[in-house]
Amino acid sequence: MLLELVAGPFGPLVVFFLRVTDVSLATLRMLLIMRNRRFFAPLIGFFEILIWVTAVGIVIQHLDSPLHVIGYAAGFATGNFVGLMIEERLALGLATIRTVVKTGGSELALGLREAGFGVTEMLGRGRDGTVEVLYSVLPRRQVGRALGLINSGAPESFVVVDEPRRVQRGWLFPAKKK
Repeated sequence: MLLELVAGPFGPLVVFFLRVTDVSLATLRMLLIMRNRRFFAPLIGFFEILIWVTAVGIVIQHLDSPLHVIGYAAGFATGNFVGLMIEERLALGLATIRTVVKTGGSELALGLREAGFGVTEMLGRGRDGTVEVLYSVLPRRQVGRALGLINSGAPESFVVVDEPRRVQRGWLFPAKKK
C-alpha cells in the first residue's frame, strides 16, 4: 500500500511534504544549537534524519521520475521558508537593543522602564558630539514592542538589535541565592 502510494502520482507530494518537514526541523535544530539547547537539538535531529532518509530513499527508488526529484527540490526550498517562519514565530532567546539618541535619552529610558524593560544609560561621543546610549537585554518576543516605543519616543535615534550568545545575571536573571 505505502509503496504504491509513493510510486504513484502522490509520491512527489509525499516527498515534498517530507522534505518540508525535515528541512524545517533542521532549521529549528540549528537555532537550538546556537542557543545551547542541549536536549532538544539532538532529539529534533533524530526525527529530522529519520524523515530525510525516508524522503531520499523514495527519490532514489524513483530517479526515473522527474516529478519525484522536483518534489524533493521544491520541498527543500519550501522547508527553508517554513523553518524560518516557525523560528520567527517562536522567537527563541534574547535580544540586545542599543539605542543612540542625541537628546531625550533619559525620558526614553524612563518610558521603556515603565513598559517593563530594563535599560542601562550611558553617555557617549558620536560624530557630531555627545549622545546618550541606551542598552537593553530582553526576550526576542518583546523586540517589536520595544522598537515601537523607541520609534515613537525617539524617531531619529540610531538603533542596533543583536542576539547575545550568553547572558549572566542582571534584572532578567538575578543571581541565585546560596
